[in-house]
Amino acid sequence: MRKKSNNRSFYLVSLLVVGLAFPGCKKKEEAPPLPPPKPAAKAPLSPVQNQSTSAKAQGVAVQPLDFSTKKDPFKTYMPESVASQPKVRHAEVMRSEDLLPIQRYDVTKFRVTGVIAGLKENTALLVDPEGRGYVVREGMLIGNNDGRISRITPSAVEVVERYRDDNGHMRKRTIMLTLPKKK
Repeated sequence: MRKKSNNRSFYLVSLLVVGLAFPGCKKKEEAPPLPPPKPAAKAPLSPVQNQSTSAKAQGVAVQPLDFSTKKDPFKTYMPESVASQPKVRHAEVMRSEDLLPIQRYDVTKFRVTGVIAGLKENTALLVDPEGRGYVVREGMLIGNNDGRISRITPSAVEVVERYRDDNGHMRKRTIMLTLPKKK
């Protein structure tokens, strides 16, 4: 037992000697370096070029803006007399942006690919020259000459176009789009 107490006392004494010999590592903090002194204010240098603006260099005088000569970006381009009139629906007056996609082609360019016989009314599937399909019913507008589907039979679609001839008289033209025969 004696040996254990000698070992303990030896460790305590050595710890005490090391603690007194090396009191600790204290890092001495150095003061941050001072910024370099600012140079004394010198007289302003003369400009190399003449000033290109009309504003004064020291005090800029702000003039009120005058927009009386500018156009209003939110005002319509149409004259007010035209804008107040009701829209007239004619093929010549309407632009292509106002038309439905089914009204951009001539009626004769459409193909009938199928007819669906319903209890109350028949419907048909028409394909335009670009390959887009449209399901149509009686009374719908079709074609660029304001054609209207008047009748859908099991084998054809009948379209009536009203147009004005060279003398100014209203004429009616009936176009039959038939379903191709089965092979």
